[in-house]
Amino acid sequence: MQSKPRVLTLISLIFFLGSVCHGAAITGTVKGPDSAPFQGAFIEVQNVTTRITVMVLSDKAGWYRFEDLPGGGYNLRIRAIGYRSDPREGVTLTANQKTSVDWVLQNGTVRWSDLSFYQGDNLLPDGRGKQLLEQHCLECHSFQTKMAAVQRDESGWTQAVRFMREAMHYRLPSVTDDDAGVIASYLNSVFGPDSNLPRDVSGMPEYKKLVHPPFAAEAMKIVYVTYELPGPNRMPFSAAPDKNGNVWLPYFSLADAIGRLNPKTGEVQEFRVPFNGTAGIHSAVAASDGTVWLAEQGSNRVGKWDPQTREIVEYQDPYFPGKEGLQAGGSKHTIRIDPQGNVWSTGVPLTEFNPKTGKFTHFPDVPFSYGIALSKNGTPWFAEFNPNGKIGKVDSETGKVTKYTVPTPNAWPRRIQVDADGIVWFTEFEGGGKIARFNPKTETFKEFSLPGSSPSPYAFDLDNDGRLWYSNMHEDVVGCLDPKTGHVTEYPFPFSENTMREFFHDSQGRIWWASPSNNKVGYFYLTGNGGGAESASR
Repeated sequence: MQSKPRVLTLISLIFFLGSVCHGAAITGTVKGPDSAPFQGAFIEVQNVTTRITVMVLSDKAGWYRFEDLPGGGYNLRIRAIGYRSDPREGVTLTANQKTSVDWVLQNGTVRWSDLSFYQGDNLLPDGRGKQLLEQHCLECHSFQTKMAAVQRDESGWTQAVRFMREAMHYRLPSVTDDDAGVIASYLNSVFGPDSNLPRDVSGMPEYKKLVHPPFAAEAMKIVYVTYELPGPNRMPFSAAPDKNGNVWLPYFSLADAIGRLNPKTGEVQEFRVPFNGTAGIHSAVAASDGTVWLAEQGSNRVGKWDPQTREIVEYQDPYFPGKEGLQAGGSKHTIRIDPQGNVWSTGVPLTEFNPKTGKFTHFPDVPFSYGIALSKNGTPWFAEFNPNGKIGKVDSETGKVTKYTVPTPNAWPRRIQVDADGIVWFTEFEGGGKIARFNPKTETFKEFSLPGSSPSPYAFDLDNDGRLWYSNMHEDVVGCLDPKTGHVTEYPFPFSENTMREFFHDSQGRIWWASPSNNKVGYFYLTGNGGGAESASR
């Protein structure tokens, strides 16, 4: 991701990307139960003061390293599905101190909350309850953190389903009382106290067929940095850097707020929207003048955060008659600001908001869209997320909509980006899971197939070197396509149920992400030589 070494400043926690090591360092090895070197374990080190966590992977020799750590206290943990080892807490380092922490993994259990969506979808028993879950519930989140990781009896599941119907009423109007009862009964049968499902999934014969193949050695080069949020259940949908280095977080939860993260200190400030209800904040990005615009899916509003008043002003877009308060009557989804300061939002339907006049313009030719991106000259490009979805553009002067049919049937185009040369890139969430390229000058497509048993590219961005990064929502991996060679590298993600919505890259080449189900935000980057948080001679 980085074409040359650079300094990544993270509060006082600094990682120098080069061969010279200054400051404290933690290195070590990881061995499996058979005492052989273990590749692919996540080792995480958290600064006890800032709560900022860095995670690296053990390489094929079982070796890992963290370098250029400031003096202070650290807690270390290790993650490897199906294995366990005790954490190492209270590790204190002085300046320039070097210490070694080795790990020997023991056999553990594979919990349902450890699985990817693809694995769980294949292992959970079929039935009407499962069908209703997939149809209505497993879009904003999946089953791992909100279902498999909690303990409820049938009464508890009934209350939880009732709560979700009320909180997400604008999305779930078609869920009947009978449907709700079937869903609660199914959840109790699979995750309730009397469930017949094994607690340890590793013993299921079908599970062994669903394990992701070993990752390539080059995949061990990824480093993740994560930040703590002020409270639980914020459900951050993205993490978008602004020109001042802050990162803006839209909360899709009942927190009904946006967050501003200072990556240097780890501090998050939160600003609540005025709307009294489920706003469903789906997107938040900063404009060039320092204001921050946000899209409210639940209220069909756009909002503007003012850096002077530090308050949010909302603008209500009228609903379609007879569909007030429902997503089908109007919703705001992903937001972008063009060079003239107009605010474009996907959703129902595609809209443009003019802050000077306070008026919305609807584009009925685009009744529902998902991803949106602006070309260098400000032309909006959109992706229609449906079985017959197309990609298209809007002439911002005339309002004319032009659409293009994608090559693969049932592709469900989702996220879209435009590179510096005007080439349009987009993800095909279904239809085999692909990344596609569209040349507006020749009006020709090229598709790149993605690896995996269930490739489902969702979050999507180009890095500073023109490579295309995506999240595979169904399999909890991050992928990178080199369009020059067509080569795709898959990287492990440290949490199950990533549900990442958008990627944003910053000036340093870091890719920012948010995992709403895990209540985490952060960024990732690649090391020079792999195996840890930056290169050093062994």
